[in-house]
Amino acid sequence: MSTFIHLQTIPDLLKFFRLDQSVRHPLIAIVDFSQVQEEINGVTRLSADFYSLILKNYNRNNVRYGRKLVDFTNGSLICMAPNQIIEMDSDTEAPAEMSGWGLFFHPDLIRATFLHDKMSEYSFFSYEMSEALHISEKEKQVLYNAVQKIEAELQENIDVYSQGIIVSGIEMLLNYCARFYGRQFITRKQSNNTVVAQIGKLLGDYFKRDDIAERGLPTVKYLAEQVYLSPGYLSDLLKKETGKNTQEQIHFYLIEEAKNILLNTNQSVGEIAYRLGFEYPQYFNKLFKQKTGKTPVEFRNM
Repeated sequence: MSTFIHLQTIPDLLKFFRLDQSVRHPLIAIVDFSQVQEEINGVTRLSADFYSLILKNYNRNNVRYGRKLVDFTNGSLICMAPNQIIEMDSDTEAPAEMSGWGLFFHPDLIRATFLHDKMSEYSFFSYEMSEALHISEKEKQVLYNAVQKIEAELQENIDVYSQGIIVSGIEMLLNYCARFYGRQFITRKQSNNTVVAQIGKLLGDYFKRDDIAERGLPTVKYLAEQVYLSPGYLSDLLKKETGKNTQEQIHFYLIEEAKNILLNTNQSVGEIAYRLGFEYPQYFNKLFKQKTGKTPVEFRNM
């Protein structure tokens, strides 16, 4: 039996976790998971209207995202944007022992602040759960200290300074997450290089195909699916390793193939554009000049 639960507000969240309903702030909450008793019957799918950062230490795995188990046994940080879905399975074993914390905040908390425009920079909110941040004990302590500072401010009476201090605390926490994800990309360099090589081969083979006109240009989503990563995670990985995100990689291989065709065939620019998956030649012309500084004709006549 499957149940879908959508949490609209912070009070809804506290009610779901069976915690004290006396809300200190209507748009943000910090949950101590050692105080939470989960009672999941069957399969429960959860989504929410707010951002969630969750660091759990869990003695078994019964949490899934996109049909993949999330490994909480050693403590992993997951970051969820509003309306993402997480799936939890019931378990017939004894109740699981949990510890850790969760920070949950509604977009309205930051809507009129500097952080609202900056949220798009924190691309890890678009990662799959299987791409959770695996952190060291030292990093766990750094994040916990940042959460404790936010918690301390929530204990104070709300005044004109409260929102600014809370939002600054959230920004500091997110900046630490971005730093630690950067470290994770570095420590996984060998596997990252494998992905880079796979993407290179995929794009190289793609632009050699005879059916690009029918298939169209490769997309970021298509490439991510081929290497079993989320589009956001793949783009950040490629940017870290090559200096080019996924879309820039697509353009690079596209332009290189276009140069080869321009110099080795007599096909018109329109024919080349169609051959490479463009519906309209003017889009191909614009992209080629943007990337090379020359039009296709100017390049051919060099």
